[in-house]
Amino acid sequence: MNDNATWMQRDLASLWHPCTQMKDHETLPVTPIRSGKGVWLEDFEGKRCLDAISSWWVNILGHANERINDRIKTQLDTLEHVILSGFTHQPVIELSERLGRLAPAGLGHCFYADNGSSAIEIALKMSYHYWHNRGRPEKRRFLTITNGYHGETLGALSVGDVAIFTDTYRSLLLDVIKVPAPDGFGLPRDQWIDQARAAFAHMEAALERHGDELAAVIVEPLIQCAGGMRMYPPEYLSWLREACDRHNVQLIFDEIAVGFGRTGTMFACEQAGVRPDYLCLSKAITGGYLPLSVVMTTDDIYAAFYDDYSTLRAFLHSHSYTGNPLACAAALATLDILEEDDVIAANRERAARIEQVTAPLRDHPHVGDVRQTGMVVAIEMVKDKATLEPYDFRERRGLKVFQHAMSRGAMLRPLGNVIYWMPPYVITPEEIDFLGEVTREGLEVATGQ
Repeated sequence: MNDNATWMQRDLASLWHPCTQMKDHETLPVTPIRSGKGVWLEDFEGKRCLDAISSWWVNILGHANERINDRIKTQLDTLEHVILSGFTHQPVIELSERLGRLAPAGLGHCFYADNGSSAIEIALKMSYHYWHNRGRPEKRRFLTITNGYHGETLGALSVGDVAIFTDTYRSLLLDVIKVPAPDGFGLPRDQWIDQARAAFAHMEAALERHGDELAAVIVEPLIQCAGGMRMYPPEYLSWLREACDRHNVQLIFDEIAVGFGRTGTMFACEQAGVRPDYLCLSKAITGGYLPLSVVMTTDDIYAAFYDDYSTLRAFLHSHSYTGNPLACAAALATLDILEEDDVIAANRERAARIEQVTAPLRDHPHVGDVRQTGMVVAIEMVKDKATLEPYDFRERRGLKVFQHAMSRGAMLRPLGNVIYWMPPYVITPEEIDFLGEVTREGLEVATGQ
């Protein structure tokens, strides 16, 4: 039988799902999806739900986008994959050239992998190896800010700071220096910069104290996504770039979740007018179609590895599907659409509608903050609005929002007590209004008010 129940049964007999306590599925049904179109997903019984989080932040141009479909189909008939060591192909060359034109000037070399965590591992290894090749092996530690998230592999976990992901593995992780993050939680937007300036004093002190042993600083620009969509102003990135230069420390920007128009510009770092030494990209790069990630870096860093083979200076890091032609074709189609349809400019109108629809939620007695950067909005539920005391995570208020939203035909997947929207860029004003209605109802269900 081709119904939801059959697929659920087969799933639970054979799959172990990511980021899931599988025991939950004794009472919480897993949702089989048969198809998708635009912002909508459809199950095997014809019930639709609006994908309000772009299927883990990747599907920026809608499901079953015909232009991306066509580009992949054309590529499939030509070349599906080839080893990228000693060989190359047209899509990866064209994508590298194009990214070089789009990214901040000076990031002219692309190193590919197939997921965000791997991109972070590459950047960390490359930074450490750079200093080793330059005769500074003592520069081997990393500095980051609290509440960050950079992926699930051990190096990426090391520079992260979301306890539910890191605590179990702490004895396996690198010794990373962490300082308080800039965080506008609970503050009016015009006070974010003062809070960020106070937080940056800790970063400056750490660079002053540890600069001689630091390889790099790594941060998520503007939004700490998995850390609850906490946000901060671009000025922090400007101060950080200047301080890293002054202390001879490299800078890694993790734009895996926020790149490709999500924050209002192609790359979040543009809003600060700065260039990192390593720019890590993934997720939306293929429009949500295929796994691909890239680390972009500078001529100076590339030159530190460029030598005779016998010197053993080469960066001998590899992944089997590095620079896959199908994924690169999807990425090129995604960039075509962003450019030809002027999507990022059009997103300003969508973002304004999102702000208009969610602003009234600030008045809810258990909403401590409504914050927005570009096409990301977060509504944070709190136990006490006056003190911003959070709900106990064991109460699973966010799960109640999720269950209500699914019953209404919307896929909201809160991060703990934080309800957020990160919708595809093809969402309509009417669909934004619908999400606002469902979110308001979900808040009432989850908080009893």
